[in-house]
Amino acid sequence: QVQLVESGGGLVQAGGSLRLSCAASGRTFSSYAMGWFRQAPGKEREFVATISRSGGNVYYKDSVKGRFTISRDNAKNTVYLQMNSLKPDDTAVYYCAARTSSLILTTIESQYDYWGQGTQVTVSS
Repeated sequence: QVQLVESGGGLVQAGGSLRLSCAASGRTFSSYAMGWFRQAPGKEREFVATISRSGGNVYYKDSVKGRFTISRDNAKNTVYLQMNSLKPDDTAVYYCAARTSSLILTTIESQYDYWGQGTQVTVSS
């Protein structure tokens, strides 16, 4: 079992930056691949980014490539999402998720085993 707690959301103007954090409980954080998803009002939850257990492999949704960076610190049991050049379309509740890992990164929501409660990101125009 792992518990995930997101933080770092807030209100920011378009073009601004935010850094989301997701702190995980337990001593096996490094055995999980991690992902970030988001859900905008009236829309389904969608994949944003994922990172391998070691942090050596990452994958992004096309629309955030070059603007968002996922990283992790296994010593601190934390995964991050640095979001730059934010746009109003990035407004959503952002969730982190953990996957009991194979070596394959995935964008598929149902393949993640644990979820945080979400943190709101609002980008004003």
